[in-house]
Formats: sequence, structure tokens, C-alpha cells
Amino acid sequence: MIKLWLVLILLSAVTYGIVQRSISGITKTPVWLCWLVMMFPAFLWTAWSQIYGESQPIPILLLLIPLLVCPLIYGWLVQRGKPVVEESKSSSKNSLEETRVSAIAKTLKPINSEEENSLRSCFPWNIYYLQNIDYRPQAILCRGKLKAIPEEAYRRVKTNVEKEFGDRFFLILQEGLKGQPFFALIPNPQAQGSKKDRDEPITRPVLALLFLAMTVVTTTVAGIEIAGFTVEQLQSEPDILNRGLLYSIPLIAILIVHELGHYFVSLSYNLRCTLPYLIPFPLFFGTLGAFVQRRTPTPHRRALFDIAIAGPIAGFLITIPILFWGLTQSQTVPLETSNIFDFKVFDPRSSFLLAMIAKSALGSKLGVDIAINLHPIAIAGYLGLLLTAFNLIPVGQLDGGNIAHAVFGQRMALVIGQIARILTTVLAVINPSFWLLAIFLWLMPLIDQPALNDITELDGYRDFAGLLSLGVLIFVLLPVPITVANWLNF
Repeated sequence: MIKLWLVLILLSAVTYGIVQRSISGITKTPVWLCWLVMMFPAFLWTAWSQIYGESQPIPILLLLIPLLVCPLIYGWLVQRGKPVVEESKSSSKNSLEETRVSAIAKTLKPINSEEENSLRSCFPWNIYYLQNIDYRPQAILCRGKLKAIPEEAYRRVKTNVEKEFGDRFFLILQEGLKGQPFFALIPNPQAQGSKKDRDEPITRPVLALLFLAMTVVTTTVAGIEIAGFTVEQLQSEPDILNRGLLYSIPLIAILIVHELGHYFVSLSYNLRCTLPYLIPFPLFFGTLGAFVQRRTPTPHRRALFDIAIAGPIAGFLITIPILFWGLTQSQTVPLETSNIFDFKVFDPRSSFLLAMIAKSALGSKLGVDIAINLHPIAIAGYLGLLLTAFNLIPVGQLDGGNIAHAVFGQRMALVIGQIARILTTVLAVINPSFWLLAIFLWLMPLIDQPALNDITELDGYRDFAGLLSLGVLIFVLLPVPITVANWLNF
């Protein structure tokens, strides 16, 4: 139960950061209030588990109602706090109201009248017929009718905007709620700094090595504890360290290779990004993963797709041989009641893909009512497989969310993400081991950052690769059908 509360505290901190970054500058609603609404389901479910324990499951209504109501309240609070510019609809409005509206409009208007005329000239009528300019707190929205193919329109308008305003704005071409493409000019924060600041490298190798060293320590300790030993036993039994290293080194290799996939593809598109940073954590598996942070916007959906899918592909290619090798070193044991994190009596039938790999590695040793006592290397490979599956979930800023965004567009990606949340919750009701994942997905915002050209669609090869990645996710999460298990005699 202490670990459950530690996880809740960690989720609270992460959620507060996500909410603060999402709504900062676009609403006057307090961040703490929006955070409280998003965290309410997790608080409620944790309190239920604290009071009634695992013997009494959470009622289905208590699960679904907060999941449905809290996002609606969150959206209402954000919308309610947004500054609104009201246009005068009649000449009978008094001068005080007109003055107030004028003051608000002036605050929201980052360009003067002469610059607005220059902006209008950036849109050739035969490329994009500009009808109106709408000023928002964080953007200038240019609405009209698209007259050319999106890629050509974006290229022409971007060239004109850069000629008039330099690097003062990022130009985004995005699809509106009614399906009409519009352009948005977002102030470029880097343009406000000095040239020295803009050219300063953002890679910090010393910091990356420091996080790597800390993660080696935490994952090695976790490996020792997973093997059933304690750190105190190292003094009398130094060989125990090998058990921890056999777990930590393959796991760290999987995490680094995954993030290097994102890193090198980002560099191929000339995007500024940090080195991969590992996240040490002194509990559970010794790490919370790794990340690469991009500091420049993604140019188009093709780049968004390539960067997103590169990580899972790279991680998957190293995970499979590590997992296979680890399984060949594992021992079979009689099957007993277990869960997906019971590595001493592990049932591989909970995952179709894992079961196929296990059967290939162990052959006839893996029969009916037989489980596996996982070797440390196999544990690392299994966690790498779960990491790949987690990242492929099509929600928000996860790799799968970016893939869905690139393949189907941002609006459809929102629908897909909401469906994925609901299906994960249903899976958690069936298998309580997935509750932490379900809670995390509901706390994660569905909306991610659009690509600069967010209209131009992908080619057929990338569409197929996107659907294939969804297939990998399904085969990792899907248990082995009974007919297949009987056919393979396990």
C-alpha cells in the first residue's frame, strides 16, 4: 500500500507539470483547480483501495463516472477562464464597453496595422484566399479557403511570412473543427533571445552520463531485489551483484536504443533535441524510462511519424533478441496463480507475442500447466516488450499517439485516443494489473502539439507501417486464444 501512495504522489507531480504546461497562458483558471479535477479519479480509487483493500473491487459506476465527468469539467474550467474578445454587435453599446474591448484586443494583437497589411499580402489569392484574421492570446489565426494543394500552399505562405517577419513567428497549417484548413502564426520564443542563446548547444553529455550512472545503480539494486536478495547481502555474497547487472545492463540498453531512434531521426530533420536522458527511480523496476526532448517544432506529419515510430522500431529490434536469449536461460516451473509481474512463476500466455517467443525459445519444455522462472535477462527483455507496447498506445504524446496523429490527423487521433483510454479501463477491470496504466492514460492530455504543416497526409508505406505498429500493440496485449494454445500444446 505504501508503494501505491508513492505512485500516486509521483503521478500527482507529473500531472501537475503536464497541466501547468498545457493551460499556462491560455486560461485564468488556477492550475491547482484543473490539476485537482484531473487527479480526482486517482484519488477516489486509491481511497477506495485503502479503505476496502483488494478483496472488494471498485464498483463499475465509480470507475466510469469520474472518467467521463472529470475531463468534461476540466475542459469547461479551461474554457471558462479563457479571455474573450467581444466584437461590437450594435451601435448602442456604451463607450466604456468599447474601451474595454479595445484594450483587450490591443493586448492580444502582437502586430500593428501596417504589419497586418503585410501579413495579408503573404497569402496569394490563388493559393489561399484569406477572409479574416483572428487574434488569440497565443496565436494569430488566418482563416480562409485553400486554393492549392496543402504542401504547395504551406511552402508559398511560409516563404512570404519569413520574408516579411523573419523568424519572429512559427507558421502552422492546421485543419479546423469544420474541416477547413487555416494558418496560425505562433510567436517564436527563440527569436526573442540573442543569437548566442539560439546557437547554444542543448546537448549536455555530463548531465546525460550522470543520469545514466544513477539509473545503473537504481536498476542494479532493483535487479538484486527482484532476484530475492537484499543490498545488505552484497557484503557477504558479492556474486549477487551479477544478478543485478544481468537485469540492469540489458534494460538500460533497450531504453537507450529506443531513445536513440528518436534522437537520430530528429537530427536527420535538422531538429534541435537533447541527448537521451534516463530517469532513475529507487522503487519497482529501478527506472521510469528515458526521454529525448525536442526544442524545435516538427515540420510536417511525415517527420512526426518518422520520429515517433523510430523509437519503437529500434527498441523492438533489440528487445526481441534479448528476450529470446533470456528465455533460453530461464527455467520452467509448475504453473500457479500469478500476475504479469510475478517473475518466479510467470505465465507467458497473457501475451500472444510473448507466448510465441517463449515457445520458440523453450520448445517442448513449455507445456500445459507450465510456467517460467524468468532469468534476469528475460525480465529485462519482458519489460522492454511492455515498454514498446506502452509507447505504441495511441494516446496523446506517446509514440502511438503521434503515429495516430500523423496517419489519421489530429481530430481523428483525439477520437482514437479516447477509445484507447476506455479499452484500457475495460482491460483493467478484467485484469487489475493494468489499473496503473489506465489511470496514467486518463491523466495524460489527448491533444499533442501539431506539426507545422499538419495537413499534408502520409504516403502508403507510412500508413501501412502505422497500422502494423497498432498490430504489434494488439499482439502484445492480446492473450493467447485457447485454440492456439491447444494447437501448440501449451
